[in-house]
Amino acid sequence: MTSNPNILEVKNLSKSYACAGSTLLSVIDDADFEIHKGQTVAITGQSGSGKTTLMALLAGLDTPDSGSILLKGKDLNQMNEDLLAKFRAQNIGIIFQQFHLMPHLSAEENIRLPLEILKAKDVDSRTSRVLQQVGLESRKDHLPGQLSGGECQRVAIARALVVKPALLLADEPTGNLDTRTGEQVADLLFDLVTAEGMTLIVVTHNMELARRCQRVLKLDLGKLGQQEKV
Repeated sequence: MTSNPNILEVKNLSKSYACAGSTLLSVIDDADFEIHKGQTVAITGQSGSGKTTLMALLAGLDTPDSGSILLKGKDLNQMNEDLLAKFRAQNIGIIFQQFHLMPHLSAEENIRLPLEILKAKDVDSRTSRVLQQVGLESRKDHLPGQLSGGECQRVAIARALVVKPALLLADEPTGNLDTRTGEQVADLLFDLVTAEGMTLIVVTHNMELARRCQRVLKLDLGKLGQQEKV
């Protein structure tokens, strides 16, 4: 019997939001796609096309109106809030455009936090390893306010990777960075994903970044379609 190569299966996924009056705005319309373990996938589209909404749904941070999201064969929509929170902490890493670091914690403490929440073993060694991977050993005691934008994003990447998630989601990971720093962060991200054999979904309007992925999916008026890389 052949094992299922898909780590993520999205079926008939739809999400709408209420507008003025009783009007509903369809943001995600009957989306269907599958992603194999270890694949890198970009989701592109114009501003307001629903990219961030789709990412929130995939992360279990928002609830669809209909459809299902199966990660490692588990349906996120069938879990209660506590079970979903634990499953997400163990299996999903998220890199935000705005970094979302805890300002009162050092770089090292920000990275340790997910492991401490999970009561994981080997917290020190795992934290040290990712600090070395992102090249921030010498900055580990600095607060986010003492770090550059590129360094903050490196901390955010390390924090997402430290739990060795089954799925890594990156929302415009270079969007707040200048071109050169953005390229350096992208190089780091893809190098680490390849080295760790992780599955990556990048939400971006940056086609240079998207083309670095093995597949590109485009959101247009709520519809998701395969896009050929140029």
